[in-house]
Amino acid sequence: MSDDHIILGVHLTDRVSEATKVQAVFTQYGCNIKTRVGLHDVDATQCSPTGVILIEFFGEQAEADQMAAALQQVEGVHVKSMVFGH
Repeated sequence: MSDDHIILGVHLTDRVSEATKVQAVFTQYGCNIKTRVGLHDVDATQCSPTGVILIEFFGEQAEADQMAAALQQVEGVHVKSMVFGH
């Protein structure tokens, strides 16, 4: 098992229409998600249709790449990866 810290940044351009499909991928890779943080703008008059989810991934880089590819199959979803090695 790799000691690298793998972070996936997932940008949703339309949270309402993409959330169910993105959640299905998160469920598929649920045992690989160590930490999940969701960010979106909200104020007194609106809840932003866009959002960013940060995933701290547990597992090998190849598995993280597979999860990223599955997420990018959802229209309007973009994924970036950061790897911090030791």
